[in-house]
Amino acid sequence: MDILAALAAGFAVALTPLNLTLAAIGSFLGTLIGALPGLGPVNGVAILIPLAFALKLEPSSALIMLTCIYYGAMYGGRISSIMLNIPGDEPAIMTTLDGYPMARAGKAAQALGISAMASFIGATLATVGLTLFAPLLAKAAIHFGPSDYFALYVMAFATVGGVVGVNPVKTLFAAFLGLMLATVGLDPGTGTARYTFGSFHLYDGFDPIVAIVGLFAISEVLVYFETLHKSSDGMVKMGRAIPRLREVLQGLTAAFRGSAIGFVCGILPGAGASLGAFVSYTAEKQLSNKDGTFGKGDPRGIAAPEAGNNAAAGGALIPMLTLGVPGSGTTAVMLALLISLNIQPGPLLFTREPDLVWGLIAALYLANLVLLILNIPMVGLFTRLLSLPQWLLMPFVVMVSFIGIYSISHSVFDMFVMVGFGVLGYVLRKFDFPIVPVVLGLLLGADMENNLRRALSISGGDFSILVNSPIALGIYALTLAMLALAFYMARKAKHGPDVSD
Repeated sequence: MDILAALAAGFAVALTPLNLTLAAIGSFLGTLIGALPGLGPVNGVAILIPLAFALKLEPSSALIMLTCIYYGAMYGGRISSIMLNIPGDEPAIMTTLDGYPMARAGKAAQALGISAMASFIGATLATVGLTLFAPLLAKAAIHFGPSDYFALYVMAFATVGGVVGVNPVKTLFAAFLGLMLATVGLDPGTGTARYTFGSFHLYDGFDPIVAIVGLFAISEVLVYFETLHKSSDGMVKMGRAIPRLREVLQGLTAAFRGSAIGFVCGILPGAGASLGAFVSYTAEKQLSNKDGTFGKGDPRGIAAPEAGNNAAAGGALIPMLTLGVPGSGTTAVMLALLISLNIQPGPLLFTREPDLVWGLIAALYLANLVLLILNIPMVGLFTRLLSLPQWLLMPFVVMVSFIGIYSISHSVFDMFVMVGFGVLGYVLRKFDFPIVPVVLGLLLGADMENNLRRALSISGGDFSILVNSPIALGIYALTLAMLALAFYMARKAKHGPDVSD
């Protein structure tokens, strides 16, 4: 009953005219961003974070808008996957395997309808899971000590991206780089300036929002400058604008199975939507591919990964809100927003900021409904936008980035820092280093250092305190298991497994 009462209070927050409007706008913008190849939810949220500051929104309203952008981008990523065979983001890669063949066979509307329904099922079930399990995890997390949190941060750094990346070594290096950048500023114990090179602008370290906008938005523009325009000639014909109900309901069982798998993958820090989509598709293929139709346009091959990646998106919010540890790259960006608004995620968030948390959860239910309404009748509009040249999009990205960053601190120095991080992001992408671990290092490095200091203060400098707790030992064991899985998947990807068997 406590959860129902809290959720009712959350709907009172979410159903205000402003928050309802922001949820609808966020859902629409997210779908557009997700449909554009290469952007995806991480870039979309990072690009539009400055908009939340420019509009001077309350923390709850800003979080509602950006989370709806997140959900919308997860929905929209399937459009270019099915119509162009170009994934909007990494999780949408699995949708191309059966979505594009189905579209080539003249069933584009059916494929898009199935993916919209599966996305709705996955995201809604994940939001129900968030409602039920997040408060329980928050209560359990109160019993975490400094050594347990340190172990949790170790797991986040060791596993983020590595579970789905083709090169875990590069992922770990990127996480180490992020940790190094997090040490810039004043030492929390002695007040000594570290790596500031005499600049008082760096005494507070790098602003995570400035770094994130540079790493994602500015680097995206730099990458665009050196790449050729992608033609939309490969887009298949749309066919009927609205699919029949019986066509949409194909793969319904696969969607429920994919939702359960994706939700579990989303809760694991570092796993995220990519793993949710991959495992959901693989499990469904092993279970249902008795006629060898997967990879040739099987509706279940669309429903399973789409439900999986959207359920993972909801599941990833649980560790971010209750433990302060992002479950995905996009939630890492959202964590930066909360920190910039002086809101500390963690087990006490549900008691200190109940309106924010429950208003967000209530808004997610509304966003899923809005996205379902948008994504079936308006598919024709979204697919036509795929033919727009990117040179129309990039000036908007640059404009929002510079205006938004300047509106945060009114500092020209921060704009130079943003450009510097943009160049760093461009170099990392050129050499195939993931950017998300760098962001995670910047966000969690200070908290990781503080918990290490607290643990050593309690033990009088004895490092064995880091492994004395049963909770910490369990987290370290899970970390080793996830790293082993990462290296196994990297080895399997290196040998080029055949996804069509």
